[in-house]
Amino acid sequence: MSQLSPVPTSPDAFSPAAITEAEAAAMFRASVNLFRLWGLTDEEAAVLLDQPVRSYRRWKAGEIGRIDRDARARLSNLMGIHKALRLIFREPQRGYAWIKTGNAAFAGKSALEVMLGGELTDLMRVRRYLDAERGLW
Repeated sequence: MSQLSPVPTSPDAFSPAAITEAEAAAMFRASVNLFRLWGLTDEEAAVLLDQPVRSYRRWKAGEIGRIDRDARARLSNLMGIHKALRLIFREPQRGYAWIKTGNAAFAGKSALEVMLGGELTDLMRVRRYLDAERGLW
């Protein structure tokens, strides 16, 4: 009988550094699909990933380069936002539309407007808000 590896319990167990290249590449591919569902332009997607538009387009075409720690953190937060929206809204379309809808929690701005601030902390702010709505904070 094979033994399962224990679940990591250190605070850094699920940090961007713990994400493998293969996992990061899979998250990137999922993000490209998510950006399509959110109706984002390549320019907006590049801002969320903190990449030049040319690099984003090259990666989107399948030439994924090295995904650094910051990009992994961004991808992780984007996947967390997507997951939270799927849990909050029964109909996926409502979650996709929510991204562009003004929100009092963001002083009337949409989550997308907040995230397009371009900083990792902007993505984290939206994720924390959604996690709090789900009762996780």
